[in-house]
Amino acid sequence: MGAAGVRVNGRDVVFGEVAPHTTVLEWLREQGLTGCKEGCAEGECGACAVLVARPGTDSGTEWVAVNACLMPVLGLDGQEIVTAEGLGSPERLHPVQYEMAVRGGSQCGYCTPGFVCSMAAEFYRPGREAGPDGFDLHALSGNLCRCTGYRPIRDAAHALGPPSPDDPLARRRDAPAAPARPTQVRTGEAEFLRPATLADALGLLRQRPSATVVAGSTDWGVDVNLRGARARCVIAVDRVPELRDLVIGSDHIEIGAGLTLTEIERRLAGRVPLLAELFPQFASRLIRNSATIGGNLGTGSPIGDTSPALLALDADVTLADADGERRVPLAEYFTGYRSSVRRTDELITAVRIPLPLARLAAFHKIAKRRFDDISSVAVAFALDVADGSVVRARIGLGGVASTPVRARDTESALVGRRWSAETAEAAARVLAAEGTPLDDHRASAAYRAAMLGQSLRKLYAENPSPQEVPG
Repeated sequence: MGAAGVRVNGRDVVFGEVAPHTTVLEWLREQGLTGCKEGCAEGECGACAVLVARPGTDSGTEWVAVNACLMPVLGLDGQEIVTAEGLGSPERLHPVQYEMAVRGGSQCGYCTPGFVCSMAAEFYRPGREAGPDGFDLHALSGNLCRCTGYRPIRDAAHALGPPSPDDPLARRRDAPAAPARPTQVRTGEAEFLRPATLADALGLLRQRPSATVVAGSTDWGVDVNLRGARARCVIAVDRVPELRDLVIGSDHIEIGAGLTLTEIERRLAGRVPLLAELFPQFASRLIRNSATIGGNLGTGSPIGDTSPALLALDADVTLADADGERRVPLAEYFTGYRSSVRRTDELITAVRIPLPLARLAAFHKIAKRRFDDISSVAVAFALDVADGSVVRARIGLGGVASTPVRARDTESALVGRRWSAETAEAAARVLAAEGTPLDDHRASAAYRAAMLGQSLRKLYAENPSPQEVPG
């Protein structure tokens, strides 16, 4: 394609006059593809789910389900979308649509197109095995059914076999995904830019320090929908190649800031147990398919779930500008509510985790729902025990101060002491007094403090005899 545009359900469509804040959902509905619905406008309900073709880790292309209500459509310039309308037709239903229909998975029908798209992404996931045990129901964790129809939806998911050999979307996986091409679109006084390289991105930031930088857009998309945010300049960095490496070295792991949480989870494959505990509890699969680790740190949110875990892992953040780069310990990165040491002309390019990892690690998230929810409190532990005593402790906290914080008083209360019920109880009382928790609509300050203490008691109860580091 020459002019900016996207392939939708096998047809190339030119964008025309599109503002940078226009979401995929808005644009699709303007094209008459109304199966994509707006339910919550913040990525929690999944009624807007669509499929996007992305480079796969185990195939040329992977069909990935994303929230169309959050993603700017100009961010898909040159790429490929499939909506519920593109999966099948009334005359020839897609296997997912067929199973949903015959098993009563569609009731009022409002949520059904989103469920179908999320199920289709799992249906086409490389390596998925047929049968109930092969379908990961967490693929639907970001889709809400308001008619309480989960049982027939689950039955439909478990009834799915493998794609047929002549399935066009299954065959499409063998070919490479269209690369995200450099984009420059100006509409009125606003512009949307996608740089080709990190150097280009940093040059643009030097010229436009007030630009809004987006990757997965899971944060800015909410501001656009619910707070009417409009940016004069948007710079998309999610597909910048230099931000998408993951390197496992002898003394560190370096994670590119532009990798989605799903990509990090799959590439690490459990090598960092603390992150492996975090990922299933971070929002939903739909969000994790778009959200990046750089974006989560870049917002500076005190309730961003990656921050406590990375604090416990003693991580550094790599910041780059047009003149070079610098590394900052994450414990020194946050300076206040949604603020940090990062300058306006800098990008987070990577997060570096030192090795070896602590032997005892855990991530505890306290929220109103088990999944797809925002933390009231998040606690990450990374401890080493030798000869029965704690020799090293790192504890990261979220939701109990204006920034994510290290629980340094609690760390001091643990190090050098026997790992015992008495030590855990004494340290739990210290932990309950860490931070400056507030009362808000998610939890009271007293509840947050109580949950901090309970978190350490739970850690000991589940690990009374942890694996020790060599003496």
